[in-house]
Amino acid sequence: MKPGMVPPPPGEESQIILLPPGWQSYLSPQGRRYYVNTTTNETTWERPSSSSGIPASPGPHRSSLPPTVNGYHAAGTPAHPPETAHMSVRKSTGDSQNLGSSSPGKKQSKENTITINCVTFPHPDTMPEQQLLKPTEWSYCDYFWADKKDPQGNGTMAGFELLLQKQLKGKQMQKEMSEFIRERIKIEEEYAKNLAKLSQNSLAAQEEGSLGEAWAQVKKSLADEAEVHLKFSAKLHSEVEKPLMNFRENFKKDMKKCEHHITDLRKQLASRHAAVEKARKALTERQRDLEIKTQQLEIKLSNKTEEDIKKARRKSTQAGDDLMRCVDLYNQAQSKWFEEMVTTTLELERLEAERVEMIRQHLCQYTQLRHETDMFNQSTVEPVDQLLRKVDPAKDRELWVREHKTGNIRPVDMEI
Repeated sequence: MKPGMVPPPPGEESQIILLPPGWQSYLSPQGRRYYVNTTTNETTWERPSSSSGIPASPGPHRSSLPPTVNGYHAAGTPAHPPETAHMSVRKSTGDSQNLGSSSPGKKQSKENTITINCVTFPHPDTMPEQQLLKPTEWSYCDYFWADKKDPQGNGTMAGFELLLQKQLKGKQMQKEMSEFIRERIKIEEEYAKNLAKLSQNSLAAQEEGSLGEAWAQVKKSLADEAEVHLKFSAKLHSEVEKPLMNFRENFKKDMKKCEHHITDLRKQLASRHAAVEKARKALTERQRDLEIKTQQLEIKLSNKTEEDIKKARRKSTQAGDDLMRCVDLYNQAQSKWFEEMVTTTLELERLEAERVEMIRQHLCQYTQLRHETDMFNQSTVEPVDQLLRKVDPAKDRELWVREHKTGNIRPVDMEI
């Protein structure tokens, strides 16, 4: 027996006998009767005409259900929930285009198939995954299509939202690093100011001799060091802090473009999905109305005319066409979503790599300036070292005595 088919219940064999040659009657899992032409594999909800051997309804309406397109089964219901609709693009494209058939008779194992409205589909777990776009890398474009539970377990977060969170965190890190450099600049400026002030202090200014020269050089070295630190702070501002801030502003603009673009696409995708669901419900109602009127006419429980049946059939066909159109629009939105998601995730990946490299380069510049500052500071101390090595107390004493002596010692004769 074909998957999804249920043999007619006892007592209804007479209906099968009255069917035209080549037609068989079955019940769907929901208990609704449908008919299959075993020669052409055509299906219909309406009993075929016993005289002509064809369905009682016109040819275009032989199957009032739209075909499967890009993850949609015959009833027009997405094969995945709206909040994870983008996950279907991770499946093989060839499989997603051939999920369903107009006939419920395609042979597949029960373990690997799902039957919905008498149409058999492969089970999602058995469908092969699409090949990675970048199989040799841990690229963003391959690993952020599913939803993830938040750490508190209060809900889920879409993969793209997770990527945005990382980018926003990176933007915050840039800001904090810039603030760190700004604080370092303030410290350098304050330090330079205090060094310059101390170099002007008059303490111990009366020291003389070679020690006095060394002491004067110590004070002068403070002024030189203050100038070195002022230059260091100025370079930190122009070569590290300012580029970091400028890059952050451009990074924010790029982030907003990506976020707004994908957000608009997601809204459009959700809107298209809602339209599909609405059209699917409308089709179900029209089909139910047509079926009831047809049954009433057959068993003559009402005065409904053939014209009423035709009118109901037209409405059902129109509802089916509307559903087809909505499904097509949804598939277009989903296709665009997939393409833009790949492009945008690759752009976010590029921005992240650029951000890390940019910060690395400017931190290297910071350490280089720091080394240069240390060397300049050392150069301000070298004259002090040279003068301290020349300090000579004996020579200082000689020079002082020569300048300040009052007279030589003379022996005095003493009388006894």
